[in-house]
Amino acid sequence: MTLGMMIYAICGVLTAAGCWWSLRLFRRRRRGAALRTLALALLPMGLAMTGVIRFVVNMTVNPIAWAGFGLIGLSVLLTLVSRWTRDPAPGAVPGDAATAPGASSPAATPARREARPELPETAGGSAGRGAGRSGSSRNEGAEDFSDIEAILKKHGI
Repeated sequence: MTLGMMIYAICGVLTAAGCWWSLRLFRRRRRGAALRTLALALLPMGLAMTGVIRFVVNMTVNPIAWAGFGLIGLSVLLTLVSRWTRDPAPGAVPGDAATAPGASSPAATPARREARPELPETAGGSAGRGAGRSGSSRNEGAEDFSDIEAILKKHGI
C-alpha cells in the first residue's frame, strides 16, 4: 500500500465517521451542532485532496526539514537573547560606569530634573491643603455639590 492510498483511507474513514455522527445529531434536531460536526468532518478529506497531509507526512520523516526547524528555533532564540543584551552608548569607553547595565549616570539626573516643567499651584494642590485653606475654595466646592444634588433630585434619585 502506498503512502497516498493510506492517507486517503485514513482520511476517508475519519470523514465518514464524522458524517455519520453529524447525521445522528441532525436527526435529534440539533441542527447547529450537526452543521459544526459536518464542517469538521469534511476537513480530513479536504486536506488529503489538497496535498497538505502528504506535505506534512513527508516533512516529518525528512531530516532536512528538521534541520530547517532547528535553524528557525535558533533564529528565534538569538532574537530573544539580543533583546536582553544592551549595546553600549555611542562614544562610551568600555568599562565605564555609564555603560554598565542598570547603572544611572549622575550627570544625567539633574538635567532630567531641570527639564521637567513645574506644575502650577492649584487650590487643591499642596499649598491649599491643611489648615491654611481659604474659605472661597470651600464655597466653590459647595456650589459644585449643589449642582449635582439638583441633577439627582431632577431624576428622582
